[in-house]
Parts: sequence; structure tokens; C-alpha cells
Amino acid sequence: MSVKQDFRLSFEFFPPKTEVGREKLATVRRQLNEFNPDFFSVTYGAGGSTRDNTKGIVAKMKEEGLSVAPHLSFGGDDEASMLQLLNEYKALGIDRIVALRGDMPSGIGGAQHMVYANELVAFIRKHFGDHFHLEVAAYPEIHPEATSYDEDIRYLKGKFDAGANSGITQYFFNADAYFRFIERCDAQGITQPIYPGIMPITNYKNLARFSDACGAEIPRWLRKRLESFGDDQASLAAFGIDVVTEMCEKLIAQGAPGLHFYTMNQYEPNATIVKRLNLG
Repeated sequence: MSVKQDFRLSFEFFPPKTEVGREKLATVRRQLNEFNPDFFSVTYGAGGSTRDNTKGIVAKMKEEGLSVAPHLSFGGDDEASMLQLLNEYKALGIDRIVALRGDMPSGIGGAQHMVYANELVAFIRKHFGDHFHLEVAAYPEIHPEATSYDEDIRYLKGKFDAGANSGITQYFFNADAYFRFIERCDAQGITQPIYPGIMPITNYKNLARFSDACGAEIPRWLRKRLESFGDDQASLAAFGIDVVTEMCEKLIAQGAPGLHFYTMNQYEPNATIVKRLNLG
């Protein structure tokens, strides 16, 4: 299997809340960095609830010489707070941001105006010009709050029209869903690259709960196979690696511009899949 020379590889982490978690992540990122990814990204909790934790992890990774992109959303923050944070990131040498709508912190509800991702992209462009490469979220199987497939693609185009450089998709388990989505994006005049988000399968119950909440479809055949393993986690993980690797092979063969792994702060099974694909 041949991979294009400009093929992009990236890994996503969440900021750990404990010292043990931070030490584990330090080991995992060193291990995954052996694959020479283009960047790592670090998530941002609802309403920026992990903002300081995210910033601390990002600063540490930058200090280690890693290319890192913090996730960012307005949430409950005002423009002054957001400008301060962006200036701090710029001072750290950060040149890539994953710009998201995000979720309001618990308790705020509808009391505050929701700042959408296209508005955040426009805000960053207004104050920082082209300093940051801006990634935005894309949904091959439609955002759970979207009223239609076409409306969701129009909203994505709005993010690109506001100045986003590229997109990263919600994870999926059907490569055809991604390619149909790309075709529709092309038809709407979206020319920027959209990178598939990849979720390795390690725990069926957790995956099913999370997928049902975020609108990512687990095909019925796959649900049934995963359910059949019961408590046999080793066999489930091995099967999951096979399924996700096969999907990635199809994505690469049909021209996907790269892969973005939702690592869940784990080395395995991400490393096995990357090795099988001959990436990095």
C-alpha cells in the first residue's frame, strides 16, 4: 500500500486530571512521536473547563519539542479572556489551533450566547491574521443537532469561508460515509482538505455509549460482532484492530489526505494500526 508523500498523521489526547495520568501521557506521547506525526492535539473541556490543564499540557509538550495544537472554544469565556489565551499560545510558539463550538459549561444553559465555530474562526483571523493554521470539526454522518445533511455541509462551508484551513472529522466506521461526505463537500465548493478521524476499538460498552451520544454510527453488523465477545477484551481488541486497520487501508487507497487518531491517551492499539499501515 502506497501513501502519498504529503499524507498527514496526527494524534489526539485529552488533558489528564491526575499526576499518574500526566506521567502516563508523557510516556505515550514520547512513544507515539516515534511515528513522526505532523502534530498532536489536546482537547478542551465543556466551556473551557479544562482550559488551564489543556494549556499546561500544551506548554509541556511544546517544551519537549513536539508540534502541538490546542483545541479551543469560547464556551463561557469573553473575548478578552480568549484573546489573552490566544496570545499566550502564540508566545509559546503555537501555530495551529483546533477551533470548535464546544459546549457550554454545566449550569449556564441558554443564559449566554453560544459562540459557533465559524465565529471563533473569524475572531482568530481578525486578531491574528494567518499566524494560526485553523482546524475545524466535520461530521460525515451529520452533526446530531443538524436538521439536514445539506444544512450541516453549508455550516461547515461557513467555517471555511470564515478562514479555516482544514477539517478533522468525527470518527466513523464506514469509509463510504466519509467519501460520500467529501463528494458532497466538493459539490458545495469546499476545497480545503478534510482529514478522517479514527477511533480504535477497545471497549464496546464505552464506545456504544459515546457513539450514541455524539451521533457516530456503529454499523449493526459491527455492533453484533463486538457484543459477541462479551467480557473477552483481548479478542475484542484484536478484532477491533483488524476492522479499523482495514477501514484505514480503504481510506488511504481511495485518496484520504491523512488520518487523525483519537488515542484516548493510549499507545496501543493506535501504534499497532499505524505500524500495519506503514505510516510514520
